[in-house]
Amino acid sequence: MFAVRRVWIVTSIVLASMAVGSAQQQPVFRVETDLVSFGVTVIDKRANFQTDLTAEDFEIVEDGKPQTLKYFVRGDQADAAPELHVGLLFDTSGSMSADIATARTAAIKFLNALPEAKDITLVDFDTEVRLSKYGQQDFPRIVERIRARKPDGFTAFYDALGQYVNGAEDDSGRKVLVLFSDGGDTRSALGFADVMTLLRGSDVTVYSIGFMYNQSTSTRSQQRLRLQQIAEESGGEAFFPLSMKEIESAYDRILTQVRAQYTLGYVSTNAAQDGRWRKVEIRVRRPDLKGVRVQTRKGYFGPYRASR
Repeated sequence: MFAVRRVWIVTSIVLASMAVGSAQQQPVFRVETDLVSFGVTVIDKRANFQTDLTAEDFEIVEDGKPQTLKYFVRGDQADAAPELHVGLLFDTSGSMSADIATARTAAIKFLNALPEAKDITLVDFDTEVRLSKYGQQDFPRIVERIRARKPDGFTAFYDALGQYVNGAEDDSGRKVLVLFSDGGDTRSALGFADVMTLLRGSDVTVYSIGFMYNQSTSTRSQQRLRLQQIAEESGGEAFFPLSMKEIESAYDRILTQVRAQYTLGYVSTNAAQDGRWRKVEIRVRRPDLKGVRVQTRKGYFGPYRASR
């Protein structure tokens, strides 16, 4: 699973995003290249998202070596932004019995909040994992499926997350996953370390909505920590609401972040195909924005080709 992807760049979009004050429409032509892409949000000291940055405000360093930005789009540029693919990871295992009604309502409300998504992938899981992708026109079918599933069985949380991440590799564009779970796992073949490795190699941004109120004291701290680690590894955030009002507040934060997210892409100067981890730092170099926090993933696995 690699973050490097064979993609088509629509050059007119790139130029329109990076050019300043060009009134004429740029010609459209396509170039195939190996592009490493990152979703990036910039947050100031007051926890506000910075949405007015330009390509010149960023610098990218991979394993200590500066990289040249080739692709830049702001999330609030509806016509130019990459396609948005949304995933819902919905825990219907027995451990969610006390929270399932709230989780159902929360998931359905979130579906209504992102009409710009090209498609929605629902992964509901208990002992088994069930994954289906729907277009926006199939919204009623998703709602019906969420409402119909009753909590029962063990919890294959890590397997469900792994299946989604693997499937998302085929999607081009921005990928946002919102998971609704208490964070426990009692069934998966994958372990927590496996899931974290998959996330490091993925460009999915994960937001965790953790239902911890009805969990035992002995397990709550660990499960909360793991939901936080999953979100932070991907450049997302974790929320632990105690009421529907707090859930709605979390949604507002997620939606604002999705729409404030920049997509940055570059072609790595490292031509090796050894599959090794590459550490990436993305910085804001505008002097008046010292102290801002850049929220993104920490790197990616390079391409791999077996030697003959």
